[in-house]
Amino acid sequence: MNLDKLTYAGNPSNLKDIEENPNYSFVKGDICDPDTVDGVMQDVDQIIHFAAESHVDRSIEDGSIFVQTNVVGTNTLLQSAFENGIKKFIHVSTDEVYGSIKEGSFKEIDHLNPSSPYSSSKAGSDLLAMSYYSTYGLPVIITRCTNNFGPYQHPEKLIPLFLTNLMDNKKVPVYGTGQNVRDWIHVNDHCSGIDFVLNNGNIGEVYNIGGGSELTNLEITHRILVALGKDESMIGYVEDRMGHDFRYSLDCTKLKKMGWKPEYDFETALSNTVKWYIENRWWWEPLKH
Repeated sequence: MNLDKLTYAGNPSNLKDIEENPNYSFVKGDICDPDTVDGVMQDVDQIIHFAAESHVDRSIEDGSIFVQTNVVGTNTLLQSAFENGIKKFIHVSTDEVYGSIKEGSFKEIDHLNPSSPYSSSKAGSDLLAMSYYSTYGLPVIITRCTNNFGPYQHPEKLIPLFLTNLMDNKKVPVYGTGQNVRDWIHVNDHCSGIDFVLNNGNIGEVYNIGGGSELTNLEITHRILVALGKDESMIGYVEDRMGHDFRYSLDCTKLKKMGWKPEYDFETALSNTVKWYIENRWWWEPLKH
């Protein structure tokens, strides 16, 4: 069962390949609404909580909706899960809750140090989730993942934004000097990591999920330019984002020792993603315009 509010970032066509599957059903609703959430909980025994406001730039403009969805919504889900005896609750989080790190990589036991309204709201939801484990015994597991990319990603995110801009012969906006570093993971690898944790993870623990492909924003930009046959004249440097974290990096040793590892290498995954956006203008053009 899929519960989704269908905000601007939600698109039913993302799931057209499975909408006829007898094991799949869809409920339009808000995770902040207790009645809706309680209704959904009657028919499930495990929860994978992906729902979140996630775009940092939007959180800088107005953090209130991020607090409402990411904190209040998560609490609504947790309370209902406890009251309805849910057997496992996977809370999907982000590497951004750790904050920036110049050298080395964050482990699951490191302190949280978020810097944006988005990452702070996610850190708050992480703490809430773990509190329901500690206080009520709710079987919670937290995953924290690096930057996702792949098909069906909303064109406000970096890779699809740059791809679709260039396909429309528009410049790509690079923050500051473009030297900020992110680790990239294909969305299928993220999902396989979550599935692995669902089936093999220990209750009450945190698991980092990363792709092992750390690149500067400028390196990503150059790869996209090459893939689309464009040159550096298509780069437009813009004022840096307020509070822009320099580098995110996760130590994923814990999960890899259990037997999980990403399957997609970055270059192949990026090539496949470029191909998908070229072949599916019908999907992203309405979202852009």
